[in-house]
Amino acid sequence: MARVRLSVAERREELLRAAIEQIEARGVAAVRIADVASALGVSNALVLYHFSTKEKLVAAAFTHAAEDDLAHLRKLLGRRTTALRRLRSAVRWYAPTGQAKGWRLWIEGWAAALREPVLQEVTRDLDRRWKAALAEVIAEGVAAGEFRCPDPLGTALRLTALLDGLAVQLTSYPGAVSRARAQEWVDEAVARELGLEREALTAPER
Repeated sequence: MARVRLSVAERREELLRAAIEQIEARGVAAVRIADVASALGVSNALVLYHFSTKEKLVAAAFTHAAEDDLAHLRKLLGRRTTALRRLRSAVRWYAPTGQAKGWRLWIEGWAAALREPVLQEVTRDLDRRWKAALAEVIAEGVAAGEFRCPDPLGTALRLTALLDGLAVQLTSYPGAVSRARAQEWVDEAVARELGLEREALTAPER
């Protein structure tokens, strides 16, 4: 069956999504241009036409994944509801016990970033933007009198550090900690940082 002719933008997105899948499956070090091409039934030359090297393809794939995650974060934080509910939704989605996908991808990215300056910049930018978005909604909650937090940016850093660490435990060491226990720790940390009782984090939304 003949392949549908795609626009340049559509083809790039198709290649990037295939690259993300291959990185998750094989790891950054092992993935090859040929793996991405084979997954889509296209030639190596086509992949290289859009991304002249494996390093550029990998960096673009992580950037694409980051923008997808950030777009979803903006959607959650842009809801018309209280700052606490928006923050809770964002943290629970981002947490390794939530619906966010791609933790294996980001663990690969963190490891590869130690040796790849371009990838390090991508992961650092994602980290900075996540913390800034969480700090902003925390500051909004403080201004609205919903909770107390003298250092929103510090709180955002500590919460994301906890979430990232739990993601490594749950993804790399299955059974090291249960998902239920991890969620308890996340709720307790958020409540403690905001000067709230844990029940405020676990009460169902209306």
